[in-house]
Amino acid sequence: MTVAGRVAAELVQGLAGRGLTLAVAESLTGGLVTAAVVEVPGASTVLRGGVVAYATELKHELLGVDSALLAEHGPIHPQVAAMMAAGVRERCGADIGVATTGVAGPEGQDGHSAGEVYIAVVIAGRSEERGLLLSGERDAVREAATIAALNLVIEVAGLSRASTSPGVPG
Repeated sequence: MTVAGRVAAELVQGLAGRGLTLAVAESLTGGLVTAAVVEVPGASTVLRGGVVAYATELKHELLGVDSALLAEHGPIHPQVAAMMAAGVRERCGADIGVATTGVAGPEGQDGHSAGEVYIAVVIAGRSEERGLLLSGERDAVREAATIAALNLVIEVAGLSRASTSPGVPG
């Protein structure tokens, strides 16, 4: 099992144990967070849905990210991640929303370096954002962002940690 798979299994178990549901909004991870959760048996008890809003305008149209924020800062910004998480949580009727946005690489984008990533979790009016600067090839950045997003949900939701895998960002 991959690191993402182990973290996703811990997440699903913790959410199921508390009767909580999850919705996922993704940009640079392109569905990897949702896929990691779906691979876990029992995921249907916690996962409400996911939205891959790769194009900037879809972050506004599908997830309700403020168009003025997008115009001023672009899609790679901590508040964009927070608004994506809030939007997917609301639209999917979930207890928790998580979102990823950033630059996977190999090149930078709009003045942002490859590996610049923002993740956010929204739960019951509380929002937690994290900025990361990840290294490695495109696939490694996307995988690390996926693991970081899953870990942030575990942290913000206060789910128990049976063990911490070495090298797992969070």
